[in-house]
Amino acid sequence: MKILVTGAYGQLGNEIKDLSENYPDFRFIFTDVDTLDIADENQVSRFFEREKPEMVVNCAAYTAVDKAETEMEAAQKVNTTAPALLAKYTRLHNSGFIHISTDYVFNGKSFIPYNETDPVQPETVYGKTKLAGENFILSSESKAVIIRTSWLYSTYGNNFVKTMLRLGTERDLLKVVFDQVGTPTYAADLAKTVLSVASVYEKEPEKFEPGVYHFSNEGVASWFDFAKAVFEFSGLNCNVLPVLSDEFLTTAKRPHYSVLNKSKIKSTFNLEIPYWKDSLKKCIEKLQKTE
Repeated sequence: MKILVTGAYGQLGNEIKDLSENYPDFRFIFTDVDTLDIADENQVSRFFEREKPEMVVNCAAYTAVDKAETEMEAAQKVNTTAPALLAKYTRLHNSGFIHISTDYVFNGKSFIPYNETDPVQPETVYGKTKLAGENFILSSESKAVIIRTSWLYSTYGNNFVKTMLRLGTERDLLKVVFDQVGTPTYAADLAKTVLSVASVYEKEPEKFEPGVYHFSNEGVASWFDFAKAVFEFSGLNCNVLPVLSDEFLTTAKRPHYSVLNKSKIKSTFNLEIPYWKDSLKKCIEKLQKTE
């Protein structure tokens, strides 16, 4: 099966690339904006005619949450226009589609894990553009699985884990918020899930159920808990002080609660999801080996 992976040089795209050799039945085409602008219909149309991908995995996203508040057009292009085009052409070519979305489609005011059917109410430009992308996909009648995730980190790219490791070598004390709760997600675990879903599409298409799903690692943590675990596993001697979100002024509002209920994706695709601390430890060990 030929698979197009967009956003190939981001955290998730790179993790899929690392796993690709474990899937000899898949022929991967990895692209980024330099090789395929997925918000340009002419480019997308020509690509589908030429390459005829049987599955598209869209890892491309505009994820600068604060910058999106003043760069709405740029966020819309990647988060709304591009998924809509990919949905259109996967439907026209009868291809499968896996799209990555976000917990930011919710308002973050819940106290229990969000289900896929819970009301959406994004409060940021980022969340609104991601939700608009979801809605275009769902209305397109393409064979699409949308996977919402949260708090993504990896050995690749810029993320909270790498920021904490850098700051932990520069400072003795860090202030980290404790009133925002969610679940860290190791991009390598999400990559395995994406490829498992793609395998179901190829080998057991009757079990490939289009729709919205949630994925993160197991467990619950605050950003304070997350930071403490980073320093515990890395061995860095840095004190972490828990503070309220009010002490950090950000352009875009951050959700206070973004825990996702993973029951649907686990039962539909027969997945076992690792606990967040176990995956974090693996990521840090991998980072330390490459230093």
